[in-house]
Amino acid sequence: MKTPFFTIDPRLTTLADRALKRAEEAFQNIEEITEYNQQKVLAAFIEEKVSEPLFYPTTGYGYGDRGRETLDALFARIMGTEDALVRHSIVSGTHAITIALFGVLRPGDTLLAATGAPYDTLEQVIGVKRPSSGSLREYGIAYREVALQEDGRPDLPAIVQALEQDPDIRVVHIQRSRGYSLRPSLSVADIGRIVEAVRSHSSKAVVFVDNCYGEFVEREEPSAAGADLMAGSLIKNPGGGVAENGGYICGRADLVEQCSYRMTTPGLGREVGASLGHNRSLYMGLFHAPHVVGEALKTAVFASALFELLGYEVTPRPLESRTDIIQAVCLHTPEALIAFCQGMQKGAPVDSFVVPEPWDMPGYDNQVIMADGAFIAGASIELSADAPLREPYAAYMQGGLNFSSGKIGVLLAAQSMLEKGLLNL
Repeated sequence: MKTPFFTIDPRLTTLADRALKRAEEAFQNIEEITEYNQQKVLAAFIEEKVSEPLFYPTTGYGYGDRGRETLDALFARIMGTEDALVRHSIVSGTHAITIALFGVLRPGDTLLAATGAPYDTLEQVIGVKRPSSGSLREYGIAYREVALQEDGRPDLPAIVQALEQDPDIRVVHIQRSRGYSLRPSLSVADIGRIVEAVRSHSSKAVVFVDNCYGEFVEREEPSAAGADLMAGSLIKNPGGGVAENGGYICGRADLVEQCSYRMTTPGLGREVGASLGHNRSLYMGLFHAPHVVGEALKTAVFASALFELLGYEVTPRPLESRTDIIQAVCLHTPEALIAFCQGMQKGAPVDSFVVPEPWDMPGYDNQVIMADGAFIAGASIELSADAPLREPYAAYMQGGLNFSSGKIGVLLAAQSMLEKGLLNL
């Protein structure tokens, strides 16, 4: 592999060539899924008759915003759901999930986390571990958690047992991605097995999927496996690196309507909310999303192959099936983790000169380091790497708008470790 504009140790570029060779089979599979999903998206745009006037901005209350309404319908069609809410005013994936949970749960209900402890930022939303004003717990909503099995897979018998023990379980929460853990992310088939287990005991429980990082990685979304409701962020996969902010909620029409009343106000729901000129970027981002997700997946596979050749534990491994865009690399020491992130920052198109350092990030118990040189601040679909400073000191890498630049970022991460004497070649 040639790097005419970057100083990379020749031993690393030689290993990179071997890594690319190992990745060929995975790349072919990714390209087939990308092709399928891109055709699906294009067909949906044609079916919904997307046109230039849908991009025009609205202001004030936003009544009758045809662009907003068509975007909802377009998203629902692509995700295979009855309805959807897609809004630039949803500030993050955690915000979208919070709207969904508060929209469906009521005082006296129980939330069951079926895939172990949720992602760090949701702990304060739920009200576990740390007291938080306005949490679900403050509103009288109980919380139960089913630990994952030793292999990191969902414990289906324990999920059924929890449903049997608590008739007030209203929502079963599934986190698709690994978060800051080494457990495997969940495939649509895995989610289907959880849905089947829930339905075997309860017909009223709502199966909710935190779909962050998983959109367009497979041919189908969790709705195809029976999930009732899903939510995610537009500065991750479905924004295609174009959407400047936003989030989505989609699923059963009655549940989406309940969420709309939490999103704005009871009685108004989805009927208000001016688009303010954001529609064009949301449409364009959604159109580009399957291709960009494919590029991010190639970058992840390359990183996996390279760092496995360097002797590190990686998950997923290069030829494993992927169900989200996250690649974990276990680096064993805080020094190696910091060096990895600092090297990846050097390959960013924005703020490449910035040196990331660990800091007390809101919502986390440990200091977090983050390489994030993105056009859109915090966009995880752009090449980034972040991690809490805790064992096993794994870097969680995701994104890459295009593979040609993504693999340079990965190589610069390895080069940084080498220059600091933290990599053996």
